[in-house]
Order: sequence, then structure tokens, then C-alpha cells
Amino acid sequence: MYRSVTGWLGLAALGLASATVTAQAPAGAADGPITTSSGRLAGKVLPSGVQAWLGVPYAKPPVGDLRWAPPQPAAWDGVVHAERKGPACIQVLRPHDINHYFGEEATGEDCLTLNIWAPPGTAAGARRPVIVFIYGGGFTIGSSGMANYDGEAMARAGAVFVNFNYRVGAMGFLAHPELTAEQGGASGNYGLMDQTLALKWVRDNIAAFGGDPDKVLIMGQSAGAGSVAAQVQSPAARGLFRAAVMSSGCNLRGQKATLVDAEKVGLALQERLGARNLAALRNLPADRILAVQSETQLGLSVSGVRISGPIVDGRVLPQQAADAVAAGNFAKVPMIAGFNEDDLAFGFGSLTSAGTVAEYTAAAQQLFGAEAPAFLKLYPAKTDAEVRAVARRAAQDSGLAANARACATDLAAHGVPVWINEYARRHPYVPGLKLADQDTATVGAYHTADIPYWFGTQDKYNMFRQTRQWTEWDRTLSARMMGALIAMAETGSPNTAALPWQPWSAKNDTLLWLGDTVEVKRFNPAAQAWLAAHRPAAVNAPRPTTPRD
Repeated sequence: MYRSVTGWLGLAALGLASATVTAQAPAGAADGPITTSSGRLAGKVLPSGVQAWLGVPYAKPPVGDLRWAPPQPAAWDGVVHAERKGPACIQVLRPHDINHYFGEEATGEDCLTLNIWAPPGTAAGARRPVIVFIYGGGFTIGSSGMANYDGEAMARAGAVFVNFNYRVGAMGFLAHPELTAEQGGASGNYGLMDQTLALKWVRDNIAAFGGDPDKVLIMGQSAGAGSVAAQVQSPAARGLFRAAVMSSGCNLRGQKATLVDAEKVGLALQERLGARNLAALRNLPADRILAVQSETQLGLSVSGVRISGPIVDGRVLPQQAADAVAAGNFAKVPMIAGFNEDDLAFGFGSLTSAGTVAEYTAAAQQLFGAEAPAFLKLYPAKTDAEVRAVARRAAQDSGLAANARACATDLAAHGVPVWINEYARRHPYVPGLKLADQDTATVGAYHTADIPYWFGTQDKYNMFRQTRQWTEWDRTLSARMMGALIAMAETGSPNTAALPWQPWSAKNDTLLWLGDTVEVKRFNPAAQAWLAAHRPAAVNAPRPTTPRD
């Protein structure tokens, strides 16, 4: 699945980060090389019959003068045999005892590759729906090579599936006055530009792989959802997709840093590294830059320079999201906004960790002070057994549930249909399983828990040891969710016979609840409004150190 480091060192010398160039196709390759806008490309056929092209370069390696520069389209002579996923863009590596460890990927700066999976027997011009996934990870970690983002199952279900790498951390989002001068008045957001270039590559070439360039759905989770929101807002991405899906979550009202603020961060990074100027920064080894970057995931707590991700730079993102939506300056495509029952809940940790009514009441008093009685009236827990569900409902009503509903409200004003879902199915863990970043005895529908259901990658969690005992219902729910995604790409609506789903409206103020059953549930707008007006006193809780991809 993953390339060796030594293999990548040899490939880097050729300037091709993702595949070898030979004159003859390997055994098991898809029929004949495909001609793309970058060059000819050969893939392989998996044992399932799915056709795959892995580690396809869509941009030149962003090294040398292309470090901190807009990505440049890739081009090659001969035939690239794309048989293995490419290395992750440079980032900290994962401990081996966490939930999201799927193998030791190579990492590096030469990382701008994409992967394509097509249904068995699919020929050019088949016009299959296309699903493109953008990974999350707080804009500092994440990789298209992660096994839970694999596209084989989605291709077996009938879609062409694509994912890709984009630059993260300082390499992907550094702004700096010298870069701004060099690049015509803007800098930063290189990771977003990578994403847009990958989407352009898909538009220009996906028909050759059996996909329909007019039926491209983009989907992202966490920071990937933020990336989807950025692509929806970015003028450069207009016309590159027909639908958008944001999982955890849909935030079109949050303020981003400005170019001026981000340039100050860039200068702080330069000072921390003791570099004289931009040229000196570009000559530094990437691992030295990574070492001074703030990181609060993967069990780390590195107090460095924090690169916050996308900024309003005047180029990729001309204005704040809320202003763009209010003015109608965004891609008006059908959207899905989703969140998980036990999703991120900043500031509500004491509430969601309560196990008794007494602990729940004490946490409410800590968070809301004199307003605690009003909160407890809106979110009452009469017995210890009710505490967990009520606390998590309050946390999400203050966060991702409120964001999803706000997105729907704002977008509906422009005639954009939005479907909302809450994923609530707890993974069926092997009893007694130990994971460093989860208490499997108590963890619920955690941040990212929905992804293996959307993509049919549940068995990837049992790659090295059995961690889940998947049931018939887990498989059934996954098949229904996959079908909804494919329908969204095909028709612009996720409504199917297997998963009936109506768009949000002021009259239909509901979401689709995906748990041990599938139900339609109503929002509680009065409680959400109260929480929006009464932010918890303890909102400055430490950032979580668990992965957010």
C-alpha cells in the first residue's frame, strides 16, 4: 500500500514523486495507457476488478523556488505507471497505538499526487458520477494514502472516486511579506490552490477514466469540510463541481485571519528559524520548519508558531465567508452538512464527561454560572442514564449542529438546497480493546467515525489487528450512505429509496439521524439560540490532542 522511503528517494531524482516511467505496462494494468493533459498514464486492476491509478502527479514538486508558490501543472514524457499511493505532504508521523494508524507512510515535500478508482469494466466516456474527497487534520496533518479514505469500495458501488494530497501546515499556508511582493500582492493558501488545481485536473481528465466531469461531488471532513467551504467560496474553483458535502462541519460564518495578520505569523516563523530572508527560508530542510510549527494532534503539544490554515488573502479567498454568502459570491450547488453525535465540543468537556445528574448539574454551574438554571431547563437530565445523551445534545447544539443549521438557513436564502445529517452509530469495538487516543468502553460517534460508513472502508480498521466486530446493520447503513453520496453526485440530491432524505427548510426544520436506526429528527432552534447568546465561561479549554482527520 505504501512506498518505501528508499524507493521514493530514487523517484525524486527523476522529478516524479508518484510512479516509475517504463516502456511496458506491468501485469494487471488497466487496458492500455490513458492520455491525460499531463501525459500518458497506466494503472492496474485490483483483485476486485476495480481499476486504479495511484500516485498520479497533478502538479510539479513544490520544492526549490516552488516552495510557497502556487502549484504548477505536472507534465511528463513517456508512460507513468501509477501503481502505488504517493507520500504524504510533510507532517508529523502517527503513533502506532492510535485509532487512525494504517501503516507508516513516507512523507516529503514532493507530494502533490492524486488517486483514482473506477468501477470494474468502466471505459472512457462511461459518464459515471465522480466523488472527490479532501482529507482533514486541522490543516497540519492528513493524507490521501490513509486506508480509511480508500476508494475501492466506492468504485465497486458504481462511482469514480478520487482523492489527493495537498500541502499542510507551514508548507501549505504560510504567508509572508516577501512572498506577497513576489506573487503580486497575495500569499498563503497554497494548500487551497493545490486543491483547486487537483479539481481542475479532474475536470479536464476524468472522462478518460469513465467519469462525468459534469457530475463531480466534492466532500471533506473536519478541515476537509473547511476546505470544501473554501472551494465553494473561491472564484478559481467555480464550475469544477456540481455538489458539495461537508462533514464536521459546515461553518460559513466564522472569521478567518487576514493577509496582514498571517504575514505577521510568517515573520514570526522566520525569526524562530533564524533565517535572514525568504531565500534562506526556502533553503532550510523541511524537517527544521516542521519542528518549530505548533502541533496539538497525535498526542503532541508542541508550543511553536501556529499556522492557522486558510486566510482571506484577496486572491483565493477575496472576502470573509459570511460576507461572500450574504452577497451571493459563492458556488450555488446542492450541499450536505453533517456532524456526529459525539463530535468536537470545544468548551463542553466537563459537561460531556459527566456521568451522574450531580456531575452534570455541577458542570452546568461551572459553564454558565447564574444562567445554569435556564440551561438545565432547556437541557434537563432527570436520571443518570439520561446525562450522556442530553450533555452531547447540548454540546452539538452549541457547535456543529448549530453550524449545520446556520449553513442551511443562509444558503436557503439563495435557493441552495441543503440536506443535514447527524451520524450517531457507535462503532462495535472488540471488547477490551486498548487505543491510546480513545476509551473504547465509553467513546461514542466520535469525530471522523462516519467516514468508513460513507466510503465502505470499515474493514480497514482491522488491517493490523481486529478492532471492530462489524455487524449486518453496520454494512447495511454503510451501503445506504454510500448510495446517498452517489445519488448526490448523479442527480444533485441524496434522496434514495433506501435512504429517504428531504432537504432542510424553515417548514422542514429537521435532520436525518443515522444511528442504530435511521430517523428524521427535529432541531431545537430555541435552545440553539439560547446557547448562542450564552457562551460557556470555560471556552478556553485546551485544544484536543487527538487526531482530527
